[in-house]
Amino acid sequence: MSDILTQAVTVLNEKLNAADFDASAKFEITGEGAIILDQDGARVSDEAADVTLSADADTFEAILSGDLNPTSAFMTGKLSVDGDMGVAMKLASVLA
Repeated sequence: MSDILTQAVTVLNEKLNAADFDASAKFEITGEGAIILDQDGARVSDEAADVTLSADADTFEAILSGDLNPTSAFMTGKLSVDGDMGVAMKLASVLA
């Protein structure tokens, strides 16, 4: 498992701990792998989810650090979304 995925799982679990996220989402990070987020927390996995968000590692790290708003990333083409947009918007508020 890459350091990026390991660090991301830690950060995402901290953010999800204080949030009410009752759906499932998958982050696909180009060249690194995938992370699933659901009511059980974040973990490295490539299972099916309500929404899949795809980005390169730099974009993903910028979103997690708060340097890049997920909505802005989507609008500028740095983040692609496949699936339930409502879940994606709910996740964006968790990550903010």
